Amino acid sequence: MATRQNVDYGYDIQKVYLEMMMRNPEVFARCQGVFNPDAFDARLKPAAQFMMSYMTDHNSMPTFDMMKAASKVELKDPGVLKDEHYDWLLLEFETFSRHKALEAAILKGADLLEKGEYGPVEDLVKQAVQIGLQKDLGIDYWENPKERLLALKDQNDQVSTGWKHVDQMLYGGFSRGELEILAASSGGGKSLFLANLGVNWVKMGLNVVYLTFELSEKLVAMRIDSMIADVPNKQIFKNLDDVSLKVSMEGKKSGAMQIKYMPSGKTANDVRAYLKELEVKTGRKVDVVLVDYLDLMMPAGKKISAENLFVKDKYVSEELRNLAMEMNCIGVSASQLNRGAQQEVEFDHSHISGGLSKIQTADNVIGIFTSKAMKERGRYQIQFLKTRNSGGVGSKVDLSFDVDTLRITDCDDQDGGDYGAASGVSSMVQNLGRNGQSSGIPSTENEKPVKAEADSTMLRQFINNLGQDDL
Repeated sequence: MATRQNVDYGYDIQKVYLEMMMRNPEVFARCQGVFNPDAFDARLKPAAQFMMSYMTDHNSMPTFDMMKAASKVELKDPGVLKDEHYDWLLLEFETFSRHKALEAAILKGADLLEKGEYGPVEDLVKQAVQIGLQKDLGIDYWENPKERLLALKDQNDQVSTGWKHVDQMLYGGFSRGELEILAASSGGGKSLFLANLGVNWVKMGLNVVYLTFELSEKLVAMRIDSMIADVPNKQIFKNLDDVSLKVSMEGKKSGAMQIKYMPSGKTANDVRAYLKELEVKTGRKVDVVLVDYLDLMMPAGKKISAENLFVKDKYVSEELRNLAMEMNCIGVSASQLNRGAQQEVEFDHSHISGGLSKIQTADNVIGIFTSKAMKERGRYQIQFLKTRNSGGVGSKVDLSFDVDTLRITDCDDQDGGDYGAASGVSSMVQNLGRNGQSSGIPSTENEKPVKAEADSTMLRQFINNLGQDDL
């Protein structure tokens, strides 16, 4: 985008713009996306307003006589013009519109800066400098399909999650420029999953930033120590030298990981400022941003009541996704499930705290489910509530969980995802034969019935204790 200096966009040149557009409605239509009557000189503003409203209402240009009668502004017919003249108009008017928008942003921003409202100033300036005519015409679908597909393959920015069954549901993994949301009840594993994703990605050589709005930096780091060193969390201090050595060795062959605590109420602008500073100081590009978690953030420059969760989460999620696109990184955050999800084993959009606003913005929304019985078995289940680029909605995947090291890994033994209200009973019931015997019960007369009796006793005890599980 070329910048021009010392251009006088005064009354005379603005009048020429309007006269040329009056002569060629098609050129005006091309400029309509950036046409702002307020950008014109006060003497020409009525003409610009009338031109805009007339085209909107009638899809045609008024005559010069109509313009004079309606706006009291006299414009002259420039006569027949060549294509080169209109090329000049398009280039000049684009620059004029951008400069006028930037001028207005600076004037309005001065008042906002005095009030300490920096977020809106940044938005105004950003919008102004991005003003331009539409030049990208998109893809001609029929033209060279092979080249188009090869280009898509080469530019595929999908990154594996580190869990093969999850990747299958997402057709390869998460993509740069996306916002992924993990949803769980309080204490349901949001931070745990974010940390495990961070470990998966840092082992792939990606540079990961973990922003915690809840837990301390040292606590998050200690959890990751346990995952990296494969040492139970409660035994880390007993094996300090071993843990330190394993972490140091892993760090030499892995990507960078930065853990930063931010107080609740920070905005996407605060996150952006931190990431930019980190990139400048370290010289490393950020590949992944883990935000723990979205519900504790506030919109940038917009005063929204904390009680209005729908609007607040809408702005925050949109700003985080825009940040991920701007920095070409993967953005992953978490969200709280509401009270209605406490006793549920299958989640849907109504269970997300704050409602549909964040779901509509996110590219993938994944629910995290577990229970006391499942944790004892070393299982988590994730449920795909939304997948923008795959057909995984409604699918469920089991993952293995090591309660000592807090590591979440692939689970080859998939139960089909239906734990039911009994949380774990379905898989046991599925193993019962039609004769009421478990798959572990002897089926021949020569085998001793002792194991069958033990299995049936355990099953009865399991069923009797179902009501005690905290689902």
